[in-house]
Amino acid sequence: MAFSTLYYTILNKPFFIDLRRIDAQAVLIDKFLSRDIADMSGVRLSDSKPLMKAGKYSDAPEGSVAVITLKGDMLKDGTMCSYGTEEIAAAIREAAASPKIIGIRLDIDSGGGAVDAIAPMLDAISFSQSQNKPVVACCDLCASAAYYVACHCNKIMADNDISAEFGSIGVMMQFPDYAKYYEQKGIKVHTIYSDLSTHKNAPFEAALKGEYKSIKEEMLNPLARKFQQAVKSHRPNLDDKVDGILNGRMFFAKDALKYGLIDAIGNRDAATEEVRKLVASASLEEYAANL
Repeated sequence: MAFSTLYYTILNKPFFIDLRRIDAQAVLIDKFLSRDIADMSGVRLSDSKPLMKAGKYSDAPEGSVAVITLKGDMLKDGTMCSYGTEEIAAAIREAAASPKIIGIRLDIDSGGGAVDAIAPMLDAISFSQSQNKPVVACCDLCASAAYYVACHCNKIMADNDISAEFGSIGVMMQFPDYAKYYEQKGIKVHTIYSDLSTHKNAPFEAALKGEYKSIKEEMLNPLARKFQQAVKSHRPNLDDKVDGILNGRMFFAKDALKYGLIDAIGNRDAATEEVRKLVASASLEEYAANL
């Protein structure tokens, strides 16, 4: 049931996401969580509007650059409202496998999303690069999980110098406590653990009491460190001495370029041309190596 997956993700998964995205959608999330979802079983956007048409890449002209989008809040599984990153990753893989495609322009406009939405994208980007087909991220909003994805691309370009933003390198978790609500409804919830399961859900149980130390140390901090390490590894020119750059701060395009979060400011056509330049440069290097 697709919507039960979405329900579970909203309530339970850690997110690499810009807080503004949560605030903006709080009303929608509340309405979704409080409605009957039984009639939405198995409904996905891709069921009615496939991400890819049959033969899409095989019909492309020789030497084409594939354009694939990553927009909105990132979820691993598709819903009736959005494609999941598994579906987007499948499109990247299909493009990279096509002899007609020389590289990929990944258009990003996302404030981030669920942590488990990242891995499919990184695997697909790595596959494309293994086929000697570079991936250039062309971005407007590129925050948190979306930046985690972008930093693994060959290049990152802002598609404008007005609204484009980058960063929010950090991790957060937010979940509701319904105990008082249930009590008002006359419902008492009993949670009982085996004597042999002393550590099961301990960080969450502590968090429900307002004690956040364990959940930070065991879940959020390791994820944040891994995020920081990934950025530093893939962005060698990053000025990590800039206050907050690895701790959740956002930067508009000019400052993002200045501090090494991105490689250039341009537009989508410039990003497509950058893919072609990377392909040409790799060809020249291979030719020189064989001389």
